[in-house]
Amino acid sequence: MKPLVLSQRQFKLFQSFINRKTGIFFDEKKKYFLESRISSRLEECGLEDPEEYFYLINQDPEELSAFVSSITIPETYFFRDYPQLKMFAEEILPSVCEEKRKKGVKSLRVWSAGCSTGEEPYTIAIILLEMLEDFNSWTVDILGTDINIKSLRKCKEAVYSPRSVKDVPFEYKRKYFISSDTRYVLKPEVKMLVRFDYLNLNDRIKMQSMRGFDFIFCRNVLIYFDTETSKKVISYFYDALNKGGYIFLGSSESISRLSSAFKLVRFKGGLAYMKE
Repeated sequence: MKPLVLSQRQFKLFQSFINRKTGIFFDEKKKYFLESRISSRLEECGLEDPEEYFYLINQDPEELSAFVSSITIPETYFFRDYPQLKMFAEEILPSVCEEKRKKGVKSLRVWSAGCSTGEEPYTIAIILLEMLEDFNSWTVDILGTDINIKSLRKCKEAVYSPRSVKDVPFEYKRKYFISSDTRYVLKPEVKMLVRFDYLNLNDRIKMQSMRGFDFIFCRNVLIYFDTETSKKVISYFYDALNKGGYIFLGSSESISRLSSAFKLVRFKGGLAYMKE
């Protein structure tokens, strides 16, 4: 089967459709990547014409889901961006918990948006287990959401490669994983703290129903969106946060160019954005 080459018109057709459905924007530099993914799906479906496939994903929700899973490639690992997580664990989390204790509230809600294969929300669960001395007296809800159905299945399995756990401190690896030469299985005490759900960050109705979170992690996700979509998603996140809640983006992402609603707070470990 010779490599698929989309005409400019066909590329624009898929580009616009993907952006409208998911918020993800494929520029010209990613044309080859998109062609390779469409080619794989054509072969899987027994089709040859990309326009016939375009019609299919407009009509068949299951194939649309498979297509979206094929173009959203998970790239993550436990304790990614350690300095930011250190700031969260040692400075921000204690501060938020102290305020809650003063009010007689002992509940924490965390949302990992674009959680991929689950390493991020499980990392957060480990941090909470380690940092909250009175953990058992708290009601903890950690939610991981993603648009990739295959990734969500892996989240629920919670079985990881050595590469995924390469940055996990040795003590935590021994404490929270069952290991063999080729895989690391997360222990039930961590797994039970996180729930997972399908969510398209470009779905206005679903996003407007997300409320009451103390922390939102959406790291290295907005880089795949165009500016307009990113602004919209950040606005949804603002509404989803409790007052005094924090949002965390990836190291190469900036809130300041997308929203002026958040307060920039300085900590010893860096900068963070809070909803006042």
